[in-house]
Amino acid sequence: QLQLVESGGGLVQPGGSLALSCSASGDAFSDYAIGWLRQDAGKGRVGVWCISNSGLNTNYAGFVKGRFTISRDNAKKTVSLQMNDLSPEDTAVYFCARALGRTVVVDPDEYGLWGQGIQVTVSS
Repeated sequence: QLQLVESGGGLVQPGGSLALSCSASGDAFSDYAIGWLRQDAGKGRVGVWCISNSGLNTNYAGFVKGRFTISRDNAKKTVSLQMNDLSPEDTAVYFCARALGRTVVVDPDEYGLWGQGIQVTVSS
């Protein structure tokens, strides 16, 4: 009965920063890996960064290297994505989702339960 809700999106200028938060309700949050994924307008979803159930292991897409970081707090049932040095190419709807298993892949096909998504727009 787990539910995921994203928050923290909005409009930022290129080079700026934005923090997203995924808040969970229900049971068994700590049993699953959680991923952040995004979808550009008119395109399919791609993985951004995922984190294991324990927070020990992560995997990320190359386009976020050196700019984004992920963290989770199982006590608070949250997974955060800190995004720095944003560019217009980062404009997308961002989703958090529960992995089908204890995996840290960035393939969207490996995720089951999804949040509703939140808009991030990077523009001058």
